[in-house]
Amino acid sequence: MRRAVLAVLLLAALTAPAMAATPRWAWLGVRIRDLSEQEMEDISKRFGMREGFGAVIVEVIKETPAAAAGLETGDLVVAFRDRPVVDTRSLQRAIASTTVGETVRLTVLRREEGRRPVQVKVGPMPDQVAAERVAAEYGFLVREPDGQPELGGARPAVTPSVAAVLPRSRAERAGVKVGDVLTEVNGRPVVTLDAVREALLAAGPDGPLPLVLRRDQERIVVTLEPTGSR
Repeated sequence: MRRAVLAVLLLAALTAPAMAATPRWAWLGVRIRDLSEQEMEDISKRFGMREGFGAVIVEVIKETPAAAAGLETGDLVVAFRDRPVVDTRSLQRAIASTTVGETVRLTVLRREEGRRPVQVKVGPMPDQVAAERVAAEYGFLVREPDGQPELGGARPAVTPSVAAVLPRSRAERAGVKVGDVLTEVNGRPVVTLDAVREALLAAGPDGPLPLVLRRDQERIVVTLEPTGSR
């Protein structure tokens, strides 16, 4: 059975063209997943064979272009500008190719209503989300510090660390490991998640991206290669 994978339309991490520093990516503001094989079969039986594909919206984030356009949780996006959307990856690619501020036509399959068009004015990706996507372009994700407060005291200062490393990514090739603590990003000392985001936005996704990491008690310096170097 095909695994349903949640995907946030803040990434399209490996599908979009490289952008300049401080990128302005387009986004809808939804969380999506692929259809399972059972869902494909059920939808095809109910609505016809041509409907057994698409990207399911599992959450519409508040105060986003998707919310303003009236998209709903449970909507199945089946077309973007009248071109078929077969899965999450194809929808991500379509959004990545859209200009911020552009109004696009989506076709959704809504329970009890069938197909219906929805006009969405695509907005700019918020800085926080864009920074996460820049990290994903290099092949790693960053997590919030999770230090616990001392008794009667404030939460200790804990610098952000690497939460995931994508297979066959620039981060993996450079030797970045899950759990590595980020101490410098692109030459900037970072002690908070906001500082990491600012440094990533300033660097942009093209690279190279120098990082200084702490692994156990060891200081490690790596450089993530520029786009297209392999």
